[in-house]
Amino acid sequence: MSENEKKHREIDALGEFGLIETLTKGAVLKNPSSILGVGDDAAEIELSANESILVSSDMLVEGVHFNLSYVPLKSLGFKAVSVNVSDIFAMNGKPEQITVSLGISSKFPVEALEELYKGIHAACAFYNVDLVGGDTVSSYSGLILSVNVIGRVSKKKITYRAGAKENDLVLVTGDIGSSYLGLQILEREKGVFLENPNIQPKLEGYDELIKKQIQPIARQDIIDLFQELDVVPSSMIDISDGLASEALHLAKSSDCSISLYSDKLPITEKLIVTAEELNLDPYMCAMNGGEDYELLFTIGQKDYAKIKNHPSFSVIGFVTDKSQDSLLIDKNNSAVKISAQGWKHF
Repeated sequence: MSENEKKHREIDALGEFGLIETLTKGAVLKNPSSILGVGDDAAEIELSANESILVSSDMLVEGVHFNLSYVPLKSLGFKAVSVNVSDIFAMNGKPEQITVSLGISSKFPVEALEELYKGIHAACAFYNVDLVGGDTVSSYSGLILSVNVIGRVSKKKITYRAGAKENDLVLVTGDIGSSYLGLQILEREKGVFLENPNIQPKLEGYDELIKKQIQPIARQDIIDLFQELDVVPSSMIDISDGLASEALHLAKSSDCSISLYSDKLPITEKLIVTAEELNLDPYMCAMNGGEDYELLFTIGQKDYAKIKNHPSFSVIGFVTDKSQDSLLIDKNNSAVKISAQGWKHF
């Protein structure tokens, strides 16, 4: 083996976060206004003694993140905004502006792009953010959307992935796993259609699962609720790559471990029935499905009374010392080590 072959590394061996760490390890923050760089849901830039600016970006690539055979362009435009503003909510902030850049192939007529922007404009209105710029370029590989989002947060309320402490409670908003099941239904029906284009897709009864996949709603309401309840999470992240993956991110960033209880995971009856129909484990869907864009966060025991029995939150575990493994505990008190099996970017 040559010296060059020995040095060669495959991207998929590193994974998304390993690649980011490798590429950005030489980055040094030189400006005093740059408070936080790579490593959280958004970068933090100091605005004043009391406020910070949050900046984040995400890219959606046709054939990788979406399939236009079953994703309407209007829904895609809305989703592109949702997945970006979710990063700002994950730091307890409020988004204010976005820019949208497109890579467009010649197969798209102007009317198709207008439909895409109907979704973008609808999302901007829903989240109360302004579309302030962007760029368009030619693409030879289908449609590419790149969205940058700018937000604002009080320094007293900003929440990082780091900050969870031993014995903190672990909570999640909404329900999880539905988006993944929606994707499985869409993929199943696409396969049937490819085999026989005369067969109509069977999507009736799966509306909520499918909507969670093609047009997710980022949890803007939770940020308002935190303020109403006077709660500032000790750590937080949004669920894009799967609950297991995000729990491990919180644990790593906070230098701790996390234990979750499978019977406390908020999964719907429709998810359970659909998972069984597809011969899938519903708890696997909840732990590793991804693209829920719910918020996973921790709070101190002192705040439990403020959120107790609130319908928006489920207490699903607690924070443990880093000397222990991060565990998933079932109703029989049997525990397995949490491993991230969700979305892999490479």
